[in-house]
Amino acid sequence: MEIDKILSELSFKAVRSSGAGGQNVNKVSSKVVLSFDVHHSQGLTDEEKLLVATKLSSRLTTDAVLILNCDEHRSQFRNKEIVIKRFLELIKNALFIPKERKPTKIPKSVIRKRIKDKKNISEVKKNRRKPDLN
Repeated sequence: MEIDKILSELSFKAVRSSGAGGQNVNKVSSKVVLSFDVHHSQGLTDEEKLLVATKLSSRLTTDAVLILNCDEHRSQFRNKEIVIKRFLELIKNALFIPKERKPTKIPKSVIRKRIKDKKNISEVKKNRRKPDLN
C-alpha cells in the first residue's frame, strides 16, 4: 500500500451541509465528500484491491467506488482532514489479516485431573444419600 499514491487518487467534493445550522449552512459548502475508486487505484496491488473489495463490499458502490463524507465542523479544511483520517483507518483495517489460530492440545494430565475430580465429587454426593437398608 503506497499511501502517497492513494492520497493523490482521492477526489473531493465540497457540498452544502444538510440539517439545522442557520444562514451559514445555506451559503457555505463545508461538507466534504471523498470518493476513491478501488479497482483503478495505482497505490494498491491486485491482492490488496481484492481484499479491500471483499472486506468493504457493503460500503462500495456498484462501480467499486468508496464514498465517505464528513460535515462535523463548520470548516471545510477540518472536515477534509477528518474524512482523510477515516479513509486511511478504513483501508488499514481492510488490509489487516489476522493471524491464524493454532488450536492447542489439552495435556493428558489435565484430562486425568478433571476425571479424578469428577469421580471425587460423585463419591461425595453418593455418601450424602440415605443408606439403602435392603
